[in-house]
Amino acid sequence: MTATVDVEGLKGRMAAFIQKLQDDICGALEELDGQGRFREDAWSRPGGGGGRSRVLEDGAVLEKAGVNISIVHGELEEAFARKLQGEGRTFWAGGLSLVLHPKSPHVPTVHANYRFIHQGGRAWFGGGADLTPYYLDEADAAHFHRAHKAACDAHDPTYYPRFKAACDSYFHLRHRGEARGLGGIFFENMGGDLEREFAFVQACGNSFIPAYLPIARKHKDTPVTEEQRYWQEVRRGRYVEFNLVYDRGTIFGLETQGRTESILMSLPPRVRWRYDYHPEPGTPEGRLVEVLRNPREWA
Repeated sequence: MTATVDVEGLKGRMAAFIQKLQDDICGALEELDGQGRFREDAWSRPGGGGGRSRVLEDGAVLEKAGVNISIVHGELEEAFARKLQGEGRTFWAGGLSLVLHPKSPHVPTVHANYRFIHQGGRAWFGGGADLTPYYLDEADAAHFHRAHKAACDAHDPTYYPRFKAACDSYFHLRHRGEARGLGGIFFENMGGDLEREFAFVQACGNSFIPAYLPIARKHKDTPVTEEQRYWQEVRRGRYVEFNLVYDRGTIFGLETQGRTESILMSLPPRVRWRYDYHPEPGTPEGRLVEVLRNPREWA
């Protein structure tokens, strides 16, 4: 971070951006669903700051969807402060995080997060988006990745391959030997000019609607069997495992005394764990698992 960067100004601009992005995404999702509406909860953090959580449940398309923003500040616990990339205990963090769990197993779950953190004398952006289907549709994966590659390429042609590889590495369940989903992009503290990085974060955030909604519209009316729903709930178990064991956003929220309901909104409403369950090779379920164990290039 150079001395000429107006970090305080960036905080205000980031806050305005994520507030508008939340409005835009929620509006698009309500239109997609046609039935459900987001409930909004404004909350305050005792140590400083707060947020605006929006959750839609039991919709026609979205079984559970959370699109949250938080802008929090104050002091970190000493042990946790040392784990971050900044300096000292004083911090400010503003970001948007969303997780969508569709009702149909033919519509992928999706996650996205965009954030700006200032800790002591350092400030950085981070974020990304990733797709977690229950049934493999290669055209969907290519569309999602190409939309994010376009956002990356407009800023730096090296971004997409770097951030795609980082996403594959991060969203990996080491104890299962498989990816959580088909990836996307993931970046943290690129170490460059903060103004350029803010422009990039805005491009990524604005790419979410065109990257995801065509996929959801394509599959939302596909007939569903009980066996497919069962498989969806088994795979959701992997999602829960990642979020509770590895996810940095979950850990950061809990460590900074954020609102628990908002932090854990990422968990799906219906999920199951079946002992030592493996799909038959060659089945649609088996083909998905094979790809999750051997990540591909999609764009």
